[in-house]
Amino acid sequence: MLQPPPIVITQLDNTRLRRLLSSPAVRGTDAADALEEELDRAEVVEPSALPTDVVSMNSTVHVQERRSGREFELTLVYPEDAGEAGRVSVLAPIGSALLGLSVGSEIEWPLPDGRMARIRVLGLRYQPEAAGDWDL
Repeated sequence: MLQPPPIVITQLDNTRLRRLLSSPAVRGTDAADALEEELDRAEVVEPSALPTDVVSMNSTVHVQERRSGREFELTLVYPEDAGEAGRVSVLAPIGSALLGLSVGSEIEWPLPDGRMARIRVLGLRYQPEAAGDWDL
């Protein structure tokens, strides 16, 4: 198994996500536990200090599933904004895995069926902080 790469998140994302984790509907779930582990290991920075190659909330990211070679784009969103094609909740396994990764990073993450997925961040098509959209 790969060692998890370092991750960076904004103070705003950290605050919003911890608030989400404290909600009764989410608290104590496997998804919440996985996200909390990621938040606990993250370097937290001001939005203006987030490198432009880091996946933040509402970023659109180009990734590759390493075992199959399949490439696809996902937008990392809060649970209430998920459901449309290409929009993945931060509480989904791949969503938690993507948060805070930089372009070129690779991570292994357990899937709901027990298999492991290995994904690589190939690029960012949109990052709110780089676009000056810090309040999304």
